Amino acid sequence: MKATHMIFAVFLFILMSCGESSVDAPLSLFDGKSLAGWQGDTVNTWRVEDGMIVGGSLDETVPTNEFLVTDRSYENYILTLKIKLTGDEGFINSGVQFHSKRLTNPAYEMEGYQADWGKGYWASLYDESRRNLTLTAPDSAQVITWINVDDWNDYKVHAENGRIQLYINGHQTVDYTEEDKTIPQSGLIGLQIHGGGKAQVAFKDIFIEELPQKE
Repeated sequence: MKATHMIFAVFLFILMSCGESSVDAPLSLFDGKSLAGWQGDTVNTWRVEDGMIVGGSLDETVPTNEFLVTDRSYENYILTLKIKLTGDEGFINSGVQFHSKRLTNPAYEMEGYQADWGKGYWASLYDESRRNLTLTAPDSAQVITWINVDDWNDYKVHAENGRIQLYINGHQTVDYTEEDKTIPQSGLIGLQIHGGGKAQVAFKDIFIEELPQKE
């Protein structure tokens, strides 16, 4: 009996510990029907088609970077989504902004981290409109074997207490810790279509799992 009681006590302790460290269940950021909860150029750039968020055009060159942005900020979280980028004329590029903010000059731009997406930038971490450089990137020969060009890919952003990890189709491509304490570790999330190409990007199955804030 004593052994049984001990096992039960340990089991109960594990359950209580799990409850204390639990996080919010993943929430959908896209209802599949509308752009509720998002802000951006919904006249010329962003639209909903067949349960997807679609941006850009394969018929006309996208003139400038455009972002569809959440209407609230987030800090620590795991963001998962599916992304498909197509196009073959001009600069074909997209990405997911996070810990970012809208700029006023120009008003269409954003500043912050970007989980990049496109030839030469596949699943790398770029600093948009701030340091204007790729902070870290996967091996180009390796990452190309992990992605589905012109098709759907599973993208994951894990941002927690200054550490950023990116995954594409289950493969980790980035593990970066921000050393500059002045760089914000919270902000808006934005979906990008890059200017300069006849390009179209689609997103679906967008979920966020918010994590506890740092003590």
